[in-house]
Amino acid sequence: MTDTVKKDRGFWTLRYTIINMTYYMAYCGIHGYTAVFLLDKGFSNTLIGIDLALANILSVIFQPIVAGIIDKQGKLTNRITAMISTALIILGCIFLLIRGDNKAAVFIVFALIYMIQMVYQPVITAMNFEYSMAGCKIYFGLARGLGSVSFAVASFFVGRALGTYGVKILMILVIFVLSIGLVALYFFKKPEGGNIEDENVKESIDQGMVHNNIIDFTRTYPKFMLFVLGSVFFFFSHNALNDYLLQIITPIGGDEASLGRAIFLAAILELPTMALINKVMEKIPLNRLLIFSGISFTIKTLIMMLAFNMGMVYLSQFMQMFAYAVFIPGSAYYVNMVMDKYDQVKGQAYVNCSITLGGVFSSLICGRILDVAGTKAMLAVSLIVSAAGLLIVLIALSDKDLKSKTA
Repeated sequence: MTDTVKKDRGFWTLRYTIINMTYYMAYCGIHGYTAVFLLDKGFSNTLIGIDLALANILSVIFQPIVAGIIDKQGKLTNRITAMISTALIILGCIFLLIRGDNKAAVFIVFALIYMIQMVYQPVITAMNFEYSMAGCKIYFGLARGLGSVSFAVASFFVGRALGTYGVKILMILVIFVLSIGLVALYFFKKPEGGNIEDENVKESIDQGMVHNNIIDFTRTYPKFMLFVLGSVFFFFSHNALNDYLLQIITPIGGDEASLGRAIFLAAILELPTMALINKVMEKIPLNRLLIFSGISFTIKTLIMMLAFNMGMVYLSQFMQMFAYAVFIPGSAYYVNMVMDKYDQVKGQAYVNCSITLGGVFSSLICGRILDVAGTKAMLAVSLIVSAAGLLIVLIALSDKDLKSKTA
C-alpha cells in the first residue's frame, strides 16, 4: 500500500469515525438514559415501556422501507438520509428542552427521535460499503469500535453530570454532538464517478431486480433471513443481560457502582476486536467468525447464569469482545458479501431489525419472568433462546466458507 493510499484511507476513516462517534454519543444520551429522562418527566414504568415498545415497533417497520428507497439509487442517498435524520433528532431535542413540561408532547417526540435514531443506524453502516466501492477506503472496524468507546465515555461523564445539571444535560449533549456529526456528514461527500458498478446497479434497478418486498427478499436470500432469525434469538439474551443487569448483580453483592464498571468493561472491550476485524477476516472465514460470535453469546449468558460473585459477572462481560464485538462488524461484512448492491441497505436494515426485535421480545418476556420466577429463571430462558439461535445460525452459515472481499 502506497503512502498516498494510506493517507487517503486515514482521511476517510477519520471523518467516518467522527460520524460514528457522534452518533453513538447521541445514542447514549437518548437510548442509554431513556428511563432516567422519562421518569423525571413524570412517566410511570408502564408508560415508559409503552413508549419504547411503540418506538421499536415503528423502527422495525420503517427501517426496511427507508432502506428500500435508498436502494433504488434515487436522490435519497445514505448520506442525505443520515443528514435528514440527524437534523430531525436535533430539532426534536430542542423541542424537548423547550416543551419538556408537556407530557403528551414528550411521549410523542421522544418516541419519534428514538425511532429515527434506530432507523438510520444501518444507513451509517451501509454508507461505509458504498464509499468503499467508490474507492474511499475506510477502516470500518476501527471506526465502529471507537463509536462503542465514545458511548462508554459519554455514559461515564453523563452519569456524573446528571446529579449537577439534571436531565436537561441529556438533550444538550445530543444537540451538541449531533451538530458536529451533521457538519461531518455535510462534508463527507463521495467522489464523483468513483463507483465502477453504478451502471450495472442502475441496469438491475431498471429491470426490476430490487427486492423491496420482504417475500421476494426472503426467496432471494433465504439463508440470510435464517441468519436474521437466529440473530433475533441472540439479541433476546443479549438485551436481557443488559436491561436487567442491576437486578442480576444485586443478589450476589453488586450495586450501582458495580453496574457502571460492568457496562464500561463490556463497551471498552469492543474496540480491540472491532479494530482488528479486518485482519482477522484475512485468516478466518467470515461464516466461522459469526458462528463463533453466536457461541460466545451463549457462553456469556451461561456464565452470567452461574455467577455467584462480581468476578464471574465481569468474566461474562469480558465475553462481549467475542460476541457482540464480532457480530456487529461481521454481520455488516456478511451483508456486503452475500447481497447484490441494490439490496445491501435493506440487508443492513434487516440485521438491525433483528437486534431491535430481540430487544422488544426480551423486554416483554423477561420482565415478566423476572417478576414471577426471579433472575435465575430469566437467565435460564435466555440461555435456551441463545442456544436455539446458535443452532439456527449454524444451519444458515454451514454451506461454505465465506472469504471477505472487503477486508
